[in-house]
Amino acid sequence: MNVKQYLDSTYLKTASQAGVSETENDVVVKQAITEAINEGFKLIMIRPEYVALAKKMVLQANSNLNVGTVIDFPEGTSDLETKIKEANEAIVNGADDLDFVCNYEAFKDGNVELVKQEVLIATQIGLANNKIVKWIIETAALNEKEIIQLSALIKNIIISNFKEEDYASVFVKSSTGFYKTQDGSPNGATIPVIIMMLENASPLPVKAAGGVKSYKQAIEMIHLGVKRIGTSSAKAIANGENTTNQY
Repeated sequence: MNVKQYLDSTYLKTASQAGVSETENDVVVKQAITEAINEGFKLIMIRPEYVALAKKMVLQANSNLNVGTVIDFPEGTSDLETKIKEANEAIVNGADDLDFVCNYEAFKDGNVELVKQEVLIATQIGLANNKIVKWIIETAALNEKEIIQLSALIKNIIISNFKEEDYASVFVKSSTGFYKTQDGSPNGATIPVIIMMLENASPLPVKAAGGVKSYKQAIEMIHLGVKRIGTSSAKAIANGENTTNQY
């Protein structure tokens, strides 16, 4: 098994979050892109302002690495117009994958129609431009019933409005990796959470993100059925090492 082709190597910290200057953070991003190219990972996941740079580096290296970015990250509470604007900018800059943060707070508040609309419209835009679309549901902010319901809601929107051949291009994703749980409990891809997502999102693929920190965990997730794994420790995982990174 080539675990690298399941790995979305991820660096999503701002300079302030990383505790470095903007210039220093730019260097870290470039290093992450270069590493992903050299290691043969599936994708590099970076913030929107770095998409054009990443695409340029990938093309210069004649690499097959895909470039992904996050939309309305990490809260997901912006209006649909904002989500669309960010997505269109990422598409223009060359992004291959668009990882939208679902408005899970609206869902929890019972505003299901808002969530339905953003999933439908944003997915239409992504697929019309031949992009992979992923919906981050932020599982640590949801209870088990909500994880099941939101996974199923996204699934039902896609199968009701798109062709069967589109299903593989729309993922349900566990976490941003940036959600802070009050009790320090895992913030993303635990085995029980991923099983619930797989059972209720199918036939849509699932991306495990947030908390996959070892080769053993990655393989376990793949054996469960996930198609992608988002991690800031892709190289360490591929080398069979354990890490302490949080996303």
